[in-house]
Amino acid sequence: MTAKNAFYAQSGGVTAVINASACGVIETARKHSDKIANVYAGRNGIIGALTEDLIDTSQESADAIAALKYTPSGAFGSCRYKLKSLEENQREYERLIEVFKAHDIGYFFYNGGGDSADTCYKVSQLSEKMGFPVQAIHVPKTVDNDLPITDNCPGFGSVAKYIAVSTLEASFDVRSMAKTSTKVFVIEVMGRHAGWIAAAGGLVEDQGIPVVILFPEVEFDKDAFIANCKEKVEKFGYVTVVVSEGAHWPDGKFLAEQGTRDAFGHAQLGGAAPVVANMIKDALGLKFHWAVADYLQRAARHLASQSDVDQAYALGEAAVEMALEGHNSIMPTVVRKSSSPYQWEIGKAPLSEVANVEKMMPMEFISSDGFGITDACKEYLYPLIQGEAYPPYDENGMPKYVTLKNVPAARKLDAFEV
Repeated sequence: MTAKNAFYAQSGGVTAVINASACGVIETARKHSDKIANVYAGRNGIIGALTEDLIDTSQESADAIAALKYTPSGAFGSCRYKLKSLEENQREYERLIEVFKAHDIGYFFYNGGGDSADTCYKVSQLSEKMGFPVQAIHVPKTVDNDLPITDNCPGFGSVAKYIAVSTLEASFDVRSMAKTSTKVFVIEVMGRHAGWIAAAGGLVEDQGIPVVILFPEVEFDKDAFIANCKEKVEKFGYVTVVVSEGAHWPDGKFLAEQGTRDAFGHAQLGGAAPVVANMIKDALGLKFHWAVADYLQRAARHLASQSDVDQAYALGEAAVEMALEGHNSIMPTVVRKSSSPYQWEIGKAPLSEVANVEKMMPMEFISSDGFGITDACKEYLYPLIQGEAYPPYDENGMPKYVTLKNVPAARKLDAFEV
């Protein structure tokens, strides 16, 4: 069999470990050079394929590729761009075929979340609908942890560790000052529709911290929320509130909604923390501080979870191995074998069952009052934040992250506008 080239791209919001998946894909492909001649990466995701802006990863040294395992964000650039259906925009699909043909690409690895799974699924249908064989494998990634079938998503474990630790540390600070100063600390975390990240903040309860969580899965009840905060302040002298950006009123409107939308048509969020903090101040007259974790939570490679790094790499590796076995239109998954001790293995799921499906927090993970997490949730979360995977540091005390050369491959086609 003549060796084909592979195309790899990163999509959506990046994570602390998405580059570990890239490392897994590229290193594994290099081990099978008799079947995969080269890996081209899309500069800025699928847009790189459409515009024929391909990065020749063969120009990177083995050491540089290995260093991806310790480097946060997206080494090749990411994007928020969702392909429409073949019927709605045949032009883009025809362009993909042109680019794949021109560069002899037979494997497509798309590293992303739910929208990326949808794109990957559409590309996987190309061989049937447009007569060109492309094996499309989706490599899961999302800090929101909302992809179905897989036990968890690479990127989530490290965000969960960062939020759990940061919430704990900030709560210790508030506790020490509560007698004469701040009594309320509010931290806003990511999670548009699923409260997995917010749940991770609830782990501080096991350290004796009074915590109130606002989940997207639970309609916001202002009176019940204020009462819960008041009760905890009276008992402990302070309270920590973890609010998901997706927390919403009963009518569905987000607490943090700004009235703008992103490239996927999603409501642009940001600002739930000050909204919630001011509610408490107006109702209880308590001094507060608030913070929005924002990019810090998903970029914090210095506090990555070892289990997260291991799984991110393993899923990238498995994607290549599954493609070489002849699989198409699938996503490698994490299958939990046991929680204590934590044991897992690699499985696979058809993209037809992954694309456009969101996995919410199960209600048995949320406490009966709607403001906390259950023991079952803790049993699920703790294994995902286990272990430290510190990056190497230089003599000045800064982490040694890699910036690739990202040498462009020679263009063979006319320009294309997206």
